[in-house]
Formats: sequence, structure tokens, C-alpha cells
Amino acid sequence: MSAESGTAPARVRLFLGKGGAGKTTLAAATALTDARADGSVLLVSIDQAHSLADVLAVDAGSGLTSVCDGLDILEVDSLGLLEQHYASLHRLATFAGGHEHAGQFDLPAPEELIGLPAVQELLALTEVARLAADGRWRTVIVDAPASADAFRSIASPRTFADYMDRIWPQHSRIAAATGSDPRLMMVVALYDRILGGLGALRDLLDDRTRTGATLVTTPDRAGFAELRRLRSWTAMATLRLDAVIVNGLLPDLGDDGSAAEWVAAVRAAQSAVVDEIRVLVTEAPVVVYERRNNEPIGLRALGEMAQDHRDDRDPPRPGRDVEPVRIGHDTGTGVDAVYTMRMHLPVADPSSLTLGRVADDLVVGADGIRRRLRLASGLRRCTVSEAEFDGTDLLLRFVPDPAVWPK
Repeated sequence: MSAESGTAPARVRLFLGKGGAGKTTLAAATALTDARADGSVLLVSIDQAHSLADVLAVDAGSGLTSVCDGLDILEVDSLGLLEQHYASLHRLATFAGGHEHAGQFDLPAPEELIGLPAVQELLALTEVARLAADGRWRTVIVDAPASADAFRSIASPRTFADYMDRIWPQHSRIAAATGSDPRLMMVVALYDRILGGLGALRDLLDDRTRTGATLVTTPDRAGFAELRRLRSWTAMATLRLDAVIVNGLLPDLGDDGSAAEWVAAVRAAQSAVVDEIRVLVTEAPVVVYERRNNEPIGLRALGEMAQDHRDDRDPPRPGRDVEPVRIGHDTGTGVDAVYTMRMHLPVADPSSLTLGRVADDLVVGADGIRRRLRLASGLRRCTVSEAEFDGTDLLLRFVPDPAVWPK
């Protein structure tokens, strides 16, 4: 049954983390647990270095594969998607062959493409959005690329859509589409189709009721530093944080001897990092997985791994979701009013914060990435009078611009 026939679109859970943290394994274990609970899960890899099939010990083939009751997997072929979408542009250029400017088109054949990383990642995420809207699954779990690549992918729909619309605004496209040249009409239709796909993906990522992120890290200093960046980036992207998973805590052997003492010392250091993570992350549960003596490969091992965690006597505490952007009225009325906007940036490095204004948008930067935010209609007629960071929120105060404020 499709979403169009009444089935609700799927929830989406993005698994994010640095390479080697166990992100793919934990995404697979979670998908297996969810499939046994509600029987309708799709596990998707958008990492170009796929390893889902290896972790599950199945042959994923070249398309959608059912690995057990209620669980399907797909390793997205982003290069194949690129060739498929590019073929439409190639046919369009061929169709324009009789045009007086046809000599300006010299496009390679689709099979010549060797990859366009940013576009491939964008197309892979667009495929996730299409599958989530399909209606066949209640949950879509996404095994994303390593941290920096994943967040470039997440930011790309907004970036591409914004720049495409600025390069060729809607009113100009409408004028072109109502002209007499059918070739230009086709170009406009293709352009609008791309923008429509970007818009659907952007809406999915922005919908905190449907889409959330699970951050996977390791119990060491490098993992803690990476987690801080990940948490800052998810806040900048306004993604809902579902959980933080700390993977690889050494078990408590409880035996005497030099080896046991060494393990106990390492575990103590790891436990101290876990404690710091619990202090750092207050909006979501912090879940700890102990290191297993064998790498969990295959459905049985992944099921045992998930079951061992469920039997943990120290369940994770519930989180507290915080609205990412909050707007309010501070004081005064009319042109003497002061309005506030709070952006939740719980672990941002204050020295990395940047702020800019482009027309009706606010550009906020933190920890090496930037986010462009469309201002609420009232704030577009205001200027920023003050900005401060209190350790968790970026607080901006706005005052009306008398030149454009309604009288």
C-alpha cells in the first residue's frame, strides 16, 4: 500500500558517527529490534562504502532485499542514481540539437560519469525521502556516511534549493515557461522538478515529528571530541536528537591478575568519559554498549547484542527535546518594541560562532558549518540590535527598522 492510499509516511532515523565507531552495526541491530517489534522496517545505507550486507551476512544484491520478517535493506547506488538523473539532462540537450545555440552543449554520455560526490550524496538522500513516503514501512533507518560527509549531505538540500532559486527565481521561470519556445518550457519543467525533489527532502529533514538523529561514539577522548562536534552540528541542522550511543565499553571482568587490572584501568577511563557524555547530553538518552568478545556479524549475533542491551539493569534516562528556534516579544510596542530569537546550540564552541544577514535570511555559523535561516515575517522588518551566547542558546534581539516598519 502506498502513502497515497492512506498509509502514513515512515519515521526516519539517521545514524551518524565517525568511522569505526560501530555506526553500521548499531543501525543494523536497531533495525532488527524494531522489525521484531512492529514488523515494518527499511534499513538503508547511503554510505558509498557500503557494509550493511557484510554486517548482516546476507547478499544484498543490487536492489531492495528482504533479510527477515519485517526487515528490508537497501544499499543505495548513488552513482547509478546520478547516471539515471543525468540521462534526463542528456536527452534534453539532444532534443535541443536543432537550436541555434546547440553547439554550446557538449555533455558527456551518462556512462562516462565517474561521480560527482556532492550530487551523489544529495541523490542518495532524495532516494531516502522517496522511500520514506512510499508507505510500505513504518520506520526507515539510515546508515549515513562518516560525520563530516553526512552533514554535508544533510545541508545540501537547503543549500542547493536556495542557490537554484536565487539563480533563476520563480517569477523568471514562469515567464520563460509561458513563452513560445518548447525547449525552454522543458528546461523550466526539469528545473522545477529538481527543486520539488529538493523541497520534499528539505521538508523531511526539517520535520522533527518524523526525522531524528542517533549519534554513535566511542568511550574515549577522541570520541568525546567528535561527539561535541556532532551534537553541535545536529543542533545547527535543527535535527531532533533521539539518542547517543556509546559503543565499545570494556566489560567488567572482575578477576585478579595483571590483565584484569589493565582492563579495569581502561574501563575506568572509559567510564569517566561516559559520565562526561551524560553531563554533556541532556536532551536525549545516553545508551552504552559493552564491547563483545566477537564481532557481531549476522542476524543471530545482532539480535543477541540488542537483547543484551535490553537486559541492562541501568536503563537510559529519558531525554528532554528542546525546540531549536524560539521567537518571542521582549518589551515595548511599535517601533520601540524588542523581539527575541533563541537558537538552541547546546555545546557550540563560543569562539566559532559567526552571524550574518542576507536579505530575509540569517546566516549562523558554529564549529565549522553554517546554517541559513529564513526569518519570521515580522523579524524581516527588523535589525539585530544585540547578540549573546549563554552556553546553550544563541540569543538575538531585534528592533524594528523605522524605514520599513508598518505605521
